[in-house]
Amino acid sequence: MTATLDRPARATATPARALVGTWQLTRLALRRDRIILPIWIVLLSIVPASTVSTYEQFYPTAASRAALSASASTNPSFALLYGPAFDLSTAGGFITWRMAGFLSVLIGLMAVFTVTRHTRAEEDSGRAELLASAVVGRYAALTAAALVSGGASILIGLVQAISLAGAKLPAGGSIAFGAATALAGLVFTAVASIAAQLAEYSRTANGIGTAAVGISFLLRAAGDSTTDARWLSWLSPIGWTQQLRPFAGERWWVLTLPIATTLVAGAAGYLLLPRRDLGVGMLPPRPGPATAAASLHTPLALAWRLHRGPLLGWAIGMAVGGAVFGSIASGIGDLVGQTEQTRAIFERLGGSSALVNAFLAAMAGIFGMIVSLYGVQAALRMRSEETLNRVEPLLATKVSRLRWAASHLLFAFLGTVLLLLASGLMIGLSNGFRSGNVGGSVSDMLLAVLVQVPATWVIAALAVSLFGLLPKFSTAAWAVGGIALLISLLGPVVNLPQVVLDISPFQHPPKLPGQTFTVAPMLWLLAIAAVALGAGLTGWRRRDVG
Repeated sequence: MTATLDRPARATATPARALVGTWQLTRLALRRDRIILPIWIVLLSIVPASTVSTYEQFYPTAASRAALSASASTNPSFALLYGPAFDLSTAGGFITWRMAGFLSVLIGLMAVFTVTRHTRAEEDSGRAELLASAVVGRYAALTAAALVSGGASILIGLVQAISLAGAKLPAGGSIAFGAATALAGLVFTAVASIAAQLAEYSRTANGIGTAAVGISFLLRAAGDSTTDARWLSWLSPIGWTQQLRPFAGERWWVLTLPIATTLVAGAAGYLLLPRRDLGVGMLPPRPGPATAAASLHTPLALAWRLHRGPLLGWAIGMAVGGAVFGSIASGIGDLVGQTEQTRAIFERLGGSSALVNAFLAAMAGIFGMIVSLYGVQAALRMRSEETLNRVEPLLATKVSRLRWAASHLLFAFLGTVLLLLASGLMIGLSNGFRSGNVGGSVSDMLLAVLVQVPATWVIAALAVSLFGLLPKFSTAAWAVGGIALLISLLGPVVNLPQVVLDISPFQHPPKLPGQTFTVAPMLWLLAIAAVALGAGLTGWRRRDVG
């Protein structure tokens, strides 16, 4: 007993002892993230350079670029969504305007999820306490998580800079773009290290981290869309990536802001760590009632308790995103130009003869791809409950395996429908108010998003099949969703062969509004989803729990 109590004291006596085991934990984290982390890196690294060649197709003349600049500067919706347009006369300036903010959001989410998964989630599962009983320093787990998240962020920024320079864009702007993205990841890595110390559970830590990312985006959006509050964007790490002005007269001194924030926030995370016990957060959790409410006496009620928070967050995000994108639909002609190449690209994304309809159809497809990731998250909650040893006590009662699984799958499948309806409703309302046809716009968009349901169900069903048949590889479901998103989103832009595009289920629903509604492809997608779902549930019934 004395040796057990003395070990942490000796491990924290010197910085070297406090970091004992960091390299081993880093290798373990990389092994556990060998699927999901490469997906993040590939997605965030290749997107900027992959669109360089399309800039000339969208805006081949000086007149088209001038029209783009005029539209971007006069429409506050564009500033709200993309940020300030410093120089749209070059491919680099256009890529910075369209992508810098969104890439900062995505790399921030990657950092939050990665740090939480290897710190607070490890304490939730009890693995951190088991490792702490060995020769592992007090700061080893946090340092390993920071190295993995920070290293991935730096690698993404480096690949972005090299690929942009390889696409014959100015070297200075390419370096500034990559540095801005990498530093955004480092900032939110440090923020996540604080969240991991404050919260007692990984879900709460993820909530704090994602809230920080969301607040940063809102500050940037509010500052850039209103002339009287420009200073708000300077309070946002996402705003700093654009204020650096890659490809538009770089302001290198702006880099000091994310660097200083990373150092201060990271130091705060390390200072808070020894001030709490293992498995306990700085913020005490709210005590629950002594006895469970009658409403929690069924598996469905318990599943609702577990899924309601993520579902609400997704619904708010889809509604806000739908409102923003719907508000810019009527001006999409000025934003993307009117060339034949532009029309061809939008038709392959989700097109029709009218450019506005093509944009709305493309948005319906993109929201379908995004919502499918919620289906993956909800389906994999079953695997999380299993690995946390919460399933076996339930199955020891009268609850059957299929009844328990059905309670979670209800949210995985019907939740996607709810999210698509939320996004379609807000796209239709915001576009209808601007075009003067609210009723027609809402009905068109609700139908446009509903035809995406079978494709989202295919992705969710494949996640269930992995859970049931190959539980150790359940996280590969994220790769399935990511590959489908990559093929559908970037495939038409880089002119992938149709046989490759057809791999993604999102290529097959009718592209509404604008095309004729056809039932056959939706029936095929539903059949594929049913087969995958049946295979997963059969595997779940027959395999061992855990």
